[in-house]
Amino acid sequence: MMSVNDSFADVASRLWHATGADDADWPDAEPTITGPRAVLPAAFDVTGLATGAVAVATTAAAQFLTARRRSGPRTVTVDSRQSCAAFASERLFTPIGWSRPPLWDPIAGNYRASDAWIRLHTNYASHRAAVERVLGAYDRETVQTAVARFSAEELEAAIVAAGGCAAVMHSRAQWLASAPGAATADAPPLTVVERRSPGTGTPNAVGQLPFDGVRVLDLTRVIAGPVCTKFLAGYGADVLRIDPPGFEEVPSLLPETTLGKRTAALDLTTATDRATFEELLASADVLVSGLRADALERVGYDDETLTAASPALIIASLDAYGWDGPWRNRRGFDSLVQMSCGIADDGATATGQGEPAPLPVQALDHATGWLMAGAVARALSRRLTHSVTARIKGSLIGTANLLYSLAPPSEYLPLPTPDDFALTATTTYWGPARRAPLPGRIDGVTAHWSQPAGPLGRHPAAWATP
Repeated sequence: MMSVNDSFADVASRLWHATGADDADWPDAEPTITGPRAVLPAAFDVTGLATGAVAVATTAAAQFLTARRRSGPRTVTVDSRQSCAAFASERLFTPIGWSRPPLWDPIAGNYRASDAWIRLHTNYASHRAAVERVLGAYDRETVQTAVARFSAEELEAAIVAAGGCAAVMHSRAQWLASAPGAATADAPPLTVVERRSPGTGTPNAVGQLPFDGVRVLDLTRVIAGPVCTKFLAGYGADVLRIDPPGFEEVPSLLPETTLGKRTAALDLTTATDRATFEELLASADVLVSGLRADALERVGYDDETLTAASPALIIASLDAYGWDGPWRNRRGFDSLVQMSCGIADDGATATGQGEPAPLPVQALDHATGWLMAGAVARALSRRLTHSVTARIKGSLIGTANLLYSLAPPSEYLPLPTPDDFALTATTTYWGPARRAPLPGRIDGVTAHWSQPAGPLGRHPAAWATP
């Protein structure tokens, strides 16, 4: 199974096409990629995926800056170790003098059912409550006892029907033979559909950063979508995250995922807040959504409505299990997709483990976020230079397909420790900390986040600048 990896340049070029670009758009002076070819241990080329995805997004941002300034191309440099650190950012984040909650709920994790392994995802209170209702159990020991009485498929179906999240561990062959697997077997990480735009949108030159003056409405959750909008914010975008009043995000993620963003609360079931949202929408350049495929449509904001409100709007959406097939609207997370599609099973086979062996990081989330950021940057360039705007759709299952297409590593490395990565000082609402820096460099540009990370709903629902 093992073979020598493709070069970083080959992987980055392949990932570039995932943003809807073609060979003509790939820069003649390719990104300079430094660092070891293998950093993270896995049966898959996670290091190549991380480094290539960072290279794609950073290159697309550099090209947008060139288009805005009508200047020569900028050199892009990417380091593989820093890219892998970014993919482990939520784990590497280190508070100084304060603490944050654990990354995982106490009963989240893998369990052995009567016939197979199953993963329960309980980081949201509602999802934990669904598991507790189905199992009648409330701690890890009693959950394991209850899970063992079910077949894995039976339990997965019951938890999903109750409004929770779970995934049976399948082999790759089993997944592709299933209805949701067959429907998404050829799903790419992203699809990009362009339409004519009524204008070029963003002015040619505003400020020093690529996305200065670009307004981004952020309707994302957990990791993948927030990674995309954090990148845009780091290079100058005015990112406004919108959540329902009282919504509780996984608290341990907020110190990473809210960096650079303003956060506001709107109830889209009320007339007043809908009017506010539509005012924001009318002047937005980009909408990024990480909600389930039908979520915006269910509250009256399908693609046609969004386009009517803002004809030049770039719409970018991602979900877990893809945009086709019976699981199109299924709740899902990176760790569940890894179980469903064969990644955790192949990891177990490669390492000789008798239990699921997932990737060492939430690579599907992070790669989808970085590729989405690259697609948004490219769409902004195309809107400026060709008067077209774009509808971008991404999925974790599509990124899993991409990972399967990359040549696996020739050896299985030991897991790096936090000391293996260089972290940088940061300030948050909760106190000082150290975090993984933004990987990738654009010549002459220094990324900067205008807002420290902090709680949700702490800003007015308005753009930072008039």
